[in-house]
Amino acid sequence: MKILKKVAAAAIAASLAFTLCACSSSGGNAKEGSVYWLNFKPEIAAQVKKAAQSFTEQTGISCTVKTAASGEYEQTLTSEMAKDNAPTLFNVNGPVGLKNWQDYCYDLTESELYENLSDKSLALKGSDGAVYGVPNTVEAYGIIYNNAIMNKYFSSEKKKTKYSSVSEINNFTALEEVVEDMTAMKDYLGIKGVFANTSMSAGNQWRWQTHLANMPFYYEFKQENPQQSTVLTGLKSAQVKFSYADSFKNIFDLYINNSTTQPKLLGSKSVDDSMAEFALGQCAMVQNGNWAWGQISGVKGNTVKKEDVAFMPIYTGIEGEESQGICIGTENYFAVNNSADEDDIAATMEFLNWLFNSETGKKYVVNEFGFIAPFKTFSEKESPADPLAKSALDWMNREGVSSVEWTFACFPSETFKDDFGGALLKYVQGQSDWDSVVKAVKDSWAKQYKLVNG
Repeated sequence: MKILKKVAAAAIAASLAFTLCACSSSGGNAKEGSVYWLNFKPEIAAQVKKAAQSFTEQTGISCTVKTAASGEYEQTLTSEMAKDNAPTLFNVNGPVGLKNWQDYCYDLTESELYENLSDKSLALKGSDGAVYGVPNTVEAYGIIYNNAIMNKYFSSEKKKTKYSSVSEINNFTALEEVVEDMTAMKDYLGIKGVFANTSMSAGNQWRWQTHLANMPFYYEFKQENPQQSTVLTGLKSAQVKFSYADSFKNIFDLYINNSTTQPKLLGSKSVDDSMAEFALGQCAMVQNGNWAWGQISGVKGNTVKKEDVAFMPIYTGIEGEESQGICIGTENYFAVNNSADEDDIAATMEFLNWLFNSETGKKYVVNEFGFIAPFKTFSEKESPADPLAKSALDWMNREGVSSVEWTFACFPSETFKDDFGGALLKYVQGQSDWDSVVKAVKDSWAKQYKLVNG
């Protein structure tokens, strides 16, 4: 954002640019059209109405908002799409939702919205390769680290590795070397372990049987069909090879063997325990998402400074992971109704460009909606104050780095995740070997897929 520009001048210039873009993209006249937005998020219903009113005031284009009740979006969308005055802007719930709604989705491949996406791999594409949905907000997870502890290690004459900063860690080999050396120096570093505990109690295994499990299946399905979303590939997979099981074992073993807690005691540990250990400076790293900053900062006695918290990718030893980013995903994709009048499509495209490109629109996105907006049009000063949100944006904007898709959306059932977690618990407690984990995962996927899909 150019701070010294006058807001009025920026708004006028932006409005002219958006009108030209919208008209050229859709062939319609934005000024003659209107916007009908079916909002997915009831928690920001009042805020999106304010944004719509502001857009109308600035452009003269009518923008109507209706918010679906919590848990009833698909039902409401189905009902509204059957009406003559159907929504021009709606939400698609990822690749699964696109299977139901692709016929209604306008091709956004040539749009300014898609062009401004920080990481184009985040776009929702159909089997034909066209862009039918663009994320309006994202969430992220990876390995969160405390840079104060990391810098104490890197500046020490006691260290035995060649690395001098976190930025030099870009693969599993480097991560493993640093972590194991830090474990040997844990008394000097003032920590109980490099990683927070790998919580394995009931209801607390999701970081491993869902988020960490995302890694091997992302690479397996990407290898099977490089041109298609890994979620779509997974949804069609009646069986899995679990071909990157050893890579999963690499990082999982690194977690449990360099932790604050002995493996056999992990069955009693929770995510809250893990985050408290990190907040109190008892460890240097923890796997979690951008939502974790609230947990960290809210712990009584927290010693972790805001400026010291950031993400690094989850490295597992897969070839080429030097260009891998953190895990970025969302269930919130904007889609434009291709059955709407051309003028309404043009107006809707103008609204989207206003929302994510104008000074006024971007303020609503960040300050009112609380979104991590994945667009290059947002400057550092316009990003959320949350340090993990800032770190996520930094990773999305890095040249030559590809984010990891949230592939776990294709896992066949919650039972599959529970089976995966149960097998991991037996493994960490020494009740079974790794081959048993691999067999349990493959068998459960096949069984649950058949139960779900017939």
